[in-house]
Amino acid sequence: MKKILTFILSTVLLSSVVLTGCVFQINNSKDQSSSTPSEATQESSQDTSSSNSDKVWIIATDTVFKPFEYTNENNEFVGIDVDLLAAIAEDQGFKYELQSLGWDAAVAAVQAGQADGLIAGATIKKERIESGWIFSDGYFNATQTFVVAEGSDIKSFEDLKGKNVAVKNGTAGADFANSLKDQYGFTVTVFEDSPTMYQDVILGNSAACVEDTPIMAASIKEGGLPLMIPEGMESEGAPYGFAIMDAKNQELLDMFNAGLANIKANGKYDEIINKYLK
Repeated sequence: MKKILTFILSTVLLSSVVLTGCVFQINNSKDQSSSTPSEATQESSQDTSSSNSDKVWIIATDTVFKPFEYTNENNEFVGIDVDLLAAIAEDQGFKYELQSLGWDAAVAAVQAGQADGLIAGATIKKERIESGWIFSDGYFNATQTFVVAEGSDIKSFEDLKGKNVAVKNGTAGADFANSLKDQYGFTVTVFEDSPTMYQDVILGNSAACVEDTPIMAASIKEGGLPLMIPEGMESEGAPYGFAIMDAKNQELLDMFNAGLANIKANGKYDEIINKYLK
């Protein structure tokens, strides 16, 4: 009997560790002098009489996708996606919890029903829609570009013949590279996050990587990365969208669309974009 009780207690403790250890919640204590965007939104939502529900929506995001989501020098989780979500939630009066999980884990969480929605610079594309992604209206149009080391002699796709290109798993950039690799004779190596992908190029293991253009431009400028963006090596571009993967969360998607339209109309959208990109 004692062995059974010990096993049960061990299992409970292990479950507690797993539940608290694998999810980073953007949720600082109320007694701090400054609040993150999600805190401000949640507090505002709690005071808003127009809120129809006490439901807290779980929104998953990436960890490092600057300038859309990242940790700044003050250890605050910030970015275009973070601020847009806060502004939209405030406009629509809903509460949410933002969980910074990393790209693959964020997608998996929404697919498994552990999160209600995803905002992580996700490109709206046919393959995702066909596999069950349900997208909002587009909230930012972005191209993907090849990126090379500073001083590289690679100026065109033809210069990549016989070389390797680094990509991030499951992204539009990976699709762009894969669509060209046979035509231009280069190989592709997949990474799980952007910083590791950049480092592979900086170290000379890959001749180039492929990233969303605004993210790459911001990373080079603010991070001082020894990388550069060659002219004429970008895609045609596609919009980013907020996504759900279960039709039962359509209410969340509808609120996102309505809030997005409102903040575009009142100037808040432009204010957020200019804050990070101007």
